[in-house]
Amino acid sequence: MENTTEMAGVHLSAKQKLLVFSLVLLTFVTGTSEFVIVGLLSRIASSLEVTISSAGALVSGFAFAVAVGTPIVVVLVSRYPAYPLMLGCMSIFIAGNIASALSSAYFWLLGARVVTAVVCGLMQTIAMTVASEAIPASKRGLVVSLVFSGFTIASILGVPLGTWIGQTGGWNMAFWFTAGLGFISMAMLSLTVPRNLKGTPSSLKNQFGLLAHARMITAFFAPALSLAATYAVYTYITPILEHELLIPARYTSLILLLFGAASIISTLLAGKIAAHDGLRKLRFIFLLQAIVLVSLYFTLHSTVLGLITIFLIGLAIYLFNVTFQLYLIDLAGEYSPSTKVFAASLFPVSVNFGIAVGAAFGGLIATNFGLPYTGWMGGLLALAAALLTFISVHMQKKNT
Repeated sequence: MENTTEMAGVHLSAKQKLLVFSLVLLTFVTGTSEFVIVGLLSRIASSLEVTISSAGALVSGFAFAVAVGTPIVVVLVSRYPAYPLMLGCMSIFIAGNIASALSSAYFWLLGARVVTAVVCGLMQTIAMTVASEAIPASKRGLVVSLVFSGFTIASILGVPLGTWIGQTGGWNMAFWFTAGLGFISMAMLSLTVPRNLKGTPSSLKNQFGLLAHARMITAFFAPALSLAATYAVYTYITPILEHELLIPARYTSLILLLFGAASIISTLLAGKIAAHDGLRKLRFIFLLQAIVLVSLYFTLHSTVLGLITIFLIGLAIYLFNVTFQLYLIDLAGEYSPSTKVFAASLFPVSVNFGIAVGAAFGGLIATNFGLPYTGWMGGLLALAAALLTFISVHMQKKNT
């Protein structure tokens, strides 16, 4: 982390660098906990004797709980200082993962996932707030971006490792793994999060008033639909690999690792896209995303072509990231500067809403039509994201 910040021209104290590392570790841990289940859906479905779409609800249910619960809980607990709030949430996170590991029934596991999801969303929002308040103003943008990178690191390291652990020792072991990561993260947070950060009481009415603006609504749903497009396929990547491409299960972790590598490239490209009129570029990028997703239907007959398509899907997954994150904050500054923190929380809410929608729609398509048709659903969702982005650009041009 120190090398990363220095390379970016950031000069932070050793204590601040350690704090940034702790916050990146937090998003890595919560990201791993959320996504590790993707590589184990087939095993969980078989173990708990449920359909693959019901197992997929463990992904969509988690994401939906984050999307719905986070903004409400953020307002309700924002009056409390960050330090005890963060440690309390991490304690619940650890308990939720232990409960998941001990689950022997589907609805018990689903309930444990929902509870874990709400505190994950809250901790992620607090992490962004701590990063913005405890770091010099000139460094906040970069640091917040670094904190978000924890999710990408989770897709490259945490998810494949957790999947391998779950495949080797049983899916329950994956949750013991994430619980263990939670203990490490809690220890780091207890040492680095400043204790002098006070809470800021706010009302639901003021915060949600932002969503009365059409530009905020399109800026919220466009990235959500793009990610929903990806997760209509990615949620079911394991059964697609095993049952459609006929790839042995022992190679699943390796393929997830390659998908994670593609998402890293996607994250790096996102910064470049945002730096040069990103909103206009994303209109056409989402159209290309739709074409790639639909092409999956036609490439599943070939292992090589299928894997190339999956890699391209990973390459497109986060291209919108920086552009829409900054756009939401800029719009909040334009409409109501006091709601910028809430606006910042809308981006992860949008992301998780997209994951929930994609996983749910993908599950319906997989169950009723078959796994190859999930690409068609992803293509339709990406087209919807492109349409909303075209509308966003039009409204922005009209406003200026």
